[in-house]
Amino acid sequence: MNPERRRSQRDYTLAFKLAVVEQVEKGEMSYKEAQARYGIQGCSTVLTWLRKHGRQNWSPDALAGRRSSAVSHPPIPQTPEQRIKELEQQLIEAQQKADFFEAVVNVLEKDYGVSLTKKRPGKSSRKDKSKE
Repeated sequence: MNPERRRSQRDYTLAFKLAVVEQVEKGEMSYKEAQARYGIQGCSTVLTWLRKHGRQNWSPDALAGRRSSAVSHPPIPQTPEQRIKELEQQLIEAQQKADFFEAVVNVLEKDYGVSLTKKRPGKSSRKDKSKE
């Protein structure tokens, strides 16, 4: 009889490791979220993969620097994908603000008779005294 042995360690393919590392470095999830999502048992397994296969600095010193105040350490450069996501979010917020302000102007004009149109450059609201 050969009793079935439980494995305390799982073997992950290199492709899987690289995929997880890529997702973490793109900012799609944190390394702890990746660990939970994919059922990776070891507490530092994903960090080890990041240090081995990642493009960013995942050394313990770098991680400690990320936890401390941003004033003392320069910001970590973003990947193009992270920057695109950030800019898309800023664009959505700017569009929402513009829509809100446009709605406020419309309410002021329709309900209160207040005109908030900009004057064209070169036009003055005061009459020239020399023309009188």
